Formats: sequence, structure tokens, C-alpha cells
Amino acid sequence: MEKNNSFSVSMCVYGGDNPHDFKTAVDSILNQTVSPTEVVLVVDGPVPETLDVIIKAYEQNPIFNIIRLKTNRGHGNARRVGLEACKYELVALMDADDISVTDRFEKQIKVFKSDHSLSAVGGNIHEFINTTDNIVGKRIVPEKDADIKEYMKKRCPMNQVTVMFNKTDVDSVGGYIDWYCEEDYYLWLRLYLAGKSFYNIQDNLVDVRVGDEMYQRRGGWKYFKSEAKLQRFMRKNKVIGFRTYIVNVIKRLVVQVLLPNKIRGWVFQTFAREN
Repeated sequence: MEKNNSFSVSMCVYGGDNPHDFKTAVDSILNQTVSPTEVVLVVDGPVPETLDVIIKAYEQNPIFNIIRLKTNRGHGNARRVGLEACKYELVALMDADDISVTDRFEKQIKVFKSDHSLSAVGGNIHEFINTTDNIVGKRIVPEKDADIKEYMKKRCPMNQVTVMFNKTDVDSVGGYIDWYCEEDYYLWLRLYLAGKSFYNIQDNLVDVRVGDEMYQRRGGWKYFKSEAKLQRFMRKNKVIGFRTYIVNVIKRLVVQVLLPNKIRGWVFQTFAREN
């Protein structure tokens, strides 16, 4: 690989993140076969001392641009602040408790170099509990643009934590816009409506921490209402027709509202994941 592959990593951390997991996540992007040119870290509101000590240690690294928000603004708003601060055209997303595989960025840059029409390049994830040896699921997403856009009509087609995208294209559709738990899906839809192209590498790019709380976050009326609103957006913009809209909403009502957390977790792992 060439040494002049300049790109940014955009990452957010908030007070509830585990300090050890956060350090592991950051180190996974620093120990890549192709290193980031800058890391924009948004500290979304106050954090405990145990976490702040680690954040302050990274301040000594010149590639870090650490932005501290006085109050917690939420995921979508924090992502927006981070993206606006990124200096480079290619921006890779990262979460504060996951682990990028060592050649993730190298693979993504190769794809962008081979096809300049692409706006976003993601990949698959492995979901684990406690250690990366304990893989409990895999989220496999479609590879090619046409398949991604078809899949988008039913489910989110990109694993957000794996995505590297073209900042100009993302900015052209409004960037990150706050939408409870659906900021990424909403962004992919707006890129789709703008005629942009996608690609998913068919390899595991990120190991993602999961647990019972993940399924709790994916349930409840607030989450369902947010998803239902997104389905209305899709229908209004003719991404989907009336029949698909009804089917999508009913499925979400059952899984997100009517099912208990344990059964919801089983449904996700049985029907939405590979083991």
C-alpha cells in the first residue's frame, strides 16, 4: 500500500462507556496495517475520571482532535459534530466499545481506489460477548450496490461501525441528522435517493460487543415509533410501496413492542444473524 492514504476516523465516547473497552477500541484503530491520518474523538458530555484519564492520554498524540461537548447531545448529534471536524475526504466510523480487525482500513481504501464512484464502503461484523473468541452471531450484509439498495427496503443494509465514506457525498445529503437510533439508516436512505453507490466487503471488519442490553435498546415504543417514522419516510419518497410499508411496520411492532427481551434476543440471533 502507498503511504499517503490520508483519511480520518470519527469516533464518539460518552460517560457510560467502559474505560477498558474504550481503550481497546481506540488501540484497534491505531494498530492498523494502514494508520489513520487523524482521529476525531467527540466526548459526548461529562465522563467519569476513570474514562477521562484515558482520553487525556490520547491528547498527547498529535493525530487526535478531541472535542468535548458540555452536555450529552445524543448519538446522531455527536456524530454530526465529529464529521464536521474531519479534515479528510475519506472518513471511517468507529464505536467506543468495538474492535476493528487489523487490516480493515487497508481493505476499504483498496476498494475506494478501485472504484471512484463509491460513496460508502462497509463490511460484515462478528458479534461477541466478553471476548472475541466467544462469537454469538454474525451480521452478513449484501455486497453489491444493487443488492444493497434492494435490501435497504426491508432492513438497514450497512453495519454502521464498519463504514468508511466519502465526506463530500455525505455532506451533500445533509450529513448526520438526529433520528433516534436510526441516524445511520436515515443517512444511507438519503444517499440512495441521491443516486450514490455502496459496497460491502464480504469479510469481517469489526468485532462488536453485544449483550442482553443490546436487545433492550432495540425494543420499546420509542424505538418502534422511530422505526415506523422511518418507514413512512421511505414510503413518502417511493423507496417502498404500501404493501412493503405495512409488512415492515407489522414486523417491527411484533419484535420491538410485543416480544419480551429474551425472546427478542432469540429472534435477532435466529433470524437476523448467522451463528
